[in-house]
Amino acid sequence: MQEGCVLCPRKCGVDRNIQRGACNAPCFPYVAKAALHMWEEPCISGKRGSGAIFFCGCNLKCVFCQNYDISIGSVGKMYDAEGIAELMLHLQGKGAHNVNLVSPAPFVPVLADAIRAAKNRGLSIPVVYNTNSYETLEALRMLDGLVDIYLPDLKYVSGAVSKKYSGTENYFEYAAPAVQEMFRQTGLLELDGDGLARKGMIIRHLVLPGSVDETRRVLKYIAENFPKNITVSLMSQYVPCYKAEKIPPLNRKLLRREYDRAVDYCLSLGLENAFIQKMGSAKREYTPVFDGKCD
Repeated sequence: MQEGCVLCPRKCGVDRNIQRGACNAPCFPYVAKAALHMWEEPCISGKRGSGAIFFCGCNLKCVFCQNYDISIGSVGKMYDAEGIAELMLHLQGKGAHNVNLVSPAPFVPVLADAIRAAKNRGLSIPVVYNTNSYETLEALRMLDGLVDIYLPDLKYVSGAVSKKYSGTENYFEYAAPAVQEMFRQTGLLELDGDGLARKGMIIRHLVLPGSVDETRRVLKYIAENFPKNITVSLMSQYVPCYKAEKIPPLNRKLLRREYDRAVDYCLSLGLENAFIQKMGSAKREYTPVFDGKCD
């Protein structure tokens, strides 16, 4: 599996059976945490929590990564497809509203097999794919009909900004068609009678300090390329982490006036179906402790 890996846009060509790729991941996923998670959008977390499975490794190199201890390292235990399926069923048994695959891109073939196995064994809650959007269409098409809800984070439009902050100049070149493909597969967000997501897509965007102009470019792209009733999650939860603690202006929290400008622009574009965060959401406590446990 993953011999000469070209699964993600990095196309590093590494044989991940014997060494790690540009994503710093082997061929099978390390699970850093599997537990009920309360800090997603309300329609994802609900009252009982989202059944989050956090994977190690990442194909971006974000200088502000809040999960840097698992994006650049391996914590926990390695699982095959059957093991991941077992985790999904365990979380369903704990009362999770959905199964939430967090940073799954390096493991798409394994996860596709895992989802099939779990559904064959009785998984009935929605499957959520929680991604940085730096994906290939070929990988995403392996998930067609398997993923119920996509949570893509659309970070940047500018190549200069994505290079500076996430180590890749071609982020938008891949992320834009990737999000379009996710939308093709699942469509607009659909809620059940309890207000919980059962199908569709939420496009996320984290507003960065000093980068409201980039946020405007992202929102403009969304407004021009998706229906106006697309669901957007405009996040204010930025906290300086990892290398960002020494890089101005990322070494400070987002200012209220910056976030207010982003919200005003979002609404001015007609993107009224938006989740707006409280400024108090910018806390490190919302990041789980990655101890390898499956609670």
